[in-house]
Amino acid sequence: MDKLELQKLVGRKIKELREQKDLTQLQLTVKIVELGGKMDTTNISRIESGRTNISLHQLYRIGQALEIPMKNFLDIDDLAIYDL
Repeated sequence: MDKLELQKLVGRKIKELREQKDLTQLQLTVKIVELGGKMDTTNISRIESGRTNISLHQLYRIGQALEIPMKNFLDIDDLAIYDL
């Protein structure tokens, strides 16, 4: 798996978990900012689509906002079967 494929899979997992919490990208952004993070909806969109490489700190902040452990974002084996 190359870097771009991995970015897309992690982004897809973030989107899946965000949608399970019934949050929009804007609502997630607001939660991240309220927790002291720096994020905007454009960045969330880029991360979820795999167009940008997410940092560990960004992943941590997203996890805090969604109340989900970081390890859950890396459980991408179930997504690897989908077309990228």
